[in-house]
Amino acid sequence: MSLREQLCEYGRRAIELGLVIGTSGNLSVRQGDQVAVTPSGVALDRLTPEMCPIVDTSGHLVEGDLQPSSETPMHLAVYEATGTTAIVHTHSVFGTVVATTMTELPPVHYNALLLGGVVKVAEYATYGTPELAANVRAAMEGKQAALMANHGGVTIGATLEQAFEATRLLEWLCEVYVRALGVGKPAILTDDQLAAVVERALNPPAFPRKG
Repeated sequence: MSLREQLCEYGRRAIELGLVIGTSGNLSVRQGDQVAVTPSGVALDRLTPEMCPIVDTSGHLVEGDLQPSSETPMHLAVYEATGTTAIVHTHSVFGTVVATTMTELPPVHYNALLLGGVVKVAEYATYGTPELAANVRAAMEGKQAALMANHGGVTIGATLEQAFEATRLLEWLCEVYVRALGVGKPAILTDDQLAAVVERALNPPAFPRKG
């Protein structure tokens, strides 16, 4: 499947799962020094491969008739900082709720470790600006995900599938946290508890064979 076809597939899935509405949200995938990105102003479930522009890592349009997403500077900044090869940015409901009210998403579940632990909320800046790109780049340091104040979330992965699954996990963690707040004060896992999870994952128990 080509890079552009991948953007179409996961763009449709983002709409189907309610992670974006309208023409919000954007995805990109990198191969070498070229980045295929979703276009500006087109709903993700209406994309066709030829609609997805390709830019180089300096932000110059290489191929395509449509303009790349206005968030392309943010994508390129994250590529430069992390060396990743796929990025998903959504305006999911619970992620945006947390991004509007918190400075970080604490680890309420050990699966937060899959995103790097605490998920930071990048300071607010107007979409598509160098300021937002710099803020997200800082919040992503050492992480697989970040939230963007009063905006949404962004995740990375070695493949678009991995980045998309990280987005689903981020939204799930945000929903767990928001719903927990409606019941009481959520318990936050400590550094020691998280370290124990890492240790368990690195040294799983061996179950003896019967007989």
